[in-house]
Amino acid sequence: MPSKLKSAISANLPVMGLLLAATLWGIFWYPLRLLEQQGLQGLWATLLIFASALLVGLPALWKQRAELARHPWLLLVIAIANGWCNTAFILAVLDGSVVRVLLLFYLSPLWTVVLGRFILGERPSRLSMAALALAMIGAFITIWEPALGIPWPQGHADWLAISSGFAFALSNVLIRKVQAVPVAIKTVISWVGVVLLAGLWISMADAPVPDVSLNVLAAAFAIGVLGVVLMSLAVQYGVTHMPVHRSSVILLFEVVVGAISAQLLTDEVVLPREWIGGTLILLAAWFTSRDGK
Repeated sequence: MPSKLKSAISANLPVMGLLLAATLWGIFWYPLRLLEQQGLQGLWATLLIFASALLVGLPALWKQRAELARHPWLLLVIAIANGWCNTAFILAVLDGSVVRVLLLFYLSPLWTVVLGRFILGERPSRLSMAALALAMIGAFITIWEPALGIPWPQGHADWLAISSGFAFALSNVLIRKVQAVPVAIKTVISWVGVVLLAGLWISMADAPVPDVSLNVLAAAFAIGVLGVVLMSLAVQYGVTHMPVHRSSVILLFEVVVGAISAQLLTDEVVLPREWIGGTLILLAAWFTSRDGK
């Protein structure tokens, strides 16, 4: 393989990883709703799916356990942030409107820019700031519902989505901060956080054990082993290898995927504003991927 081509592929791998992760997360709501229809409720689905992923990752965590002693407190915060991010997101997307939840979740680029400035000392370039503004405009256009008013938290699902987005931003900034820690370790630690928080939440809510078939349990296991593992590794790799103000904008592509998948898999129709908003988000993702700063 020519060196220039190899270099180009290597340089764009983080972008491709983030776009892959955004695509998968954008349709993640659908199998979750199918599981819920079969009796596997949100908290239990979260626990089983991420516990399945954790089973895959435990050997890697044990093999590189010495890494945990180098940044114990940062990794603990990453675990807690990811635990809240994923658990709250799943509950929000099951209870609320898919596209609205995605928009409120993806206010995370705003939190990322602020946290990245104070925690990492990153100064986003003018192009990155312009791309961020373009992406947020596109997201607001995509979700805009005149009957609901401005995108401000209006219920339980909204607050879960917005807090999940903040936790996601905090996690990404800290992941970027501990670049020396292998991607696999940061990924598995995030699953530990989800399993612990979901288990604690189930205990506090006294949620009854669901009576579901083996097929449903097998489906949850497969989603964890195949879907969550791939999505998590792609996000961790992309966030680790580029400034957070860039990765946060590229991940906005999930809004586009979520909007389209919600339209295709439900009775809703894709509206012109959603196409316009999605186009702006795609343009923003492209612009920020071209920014080398």
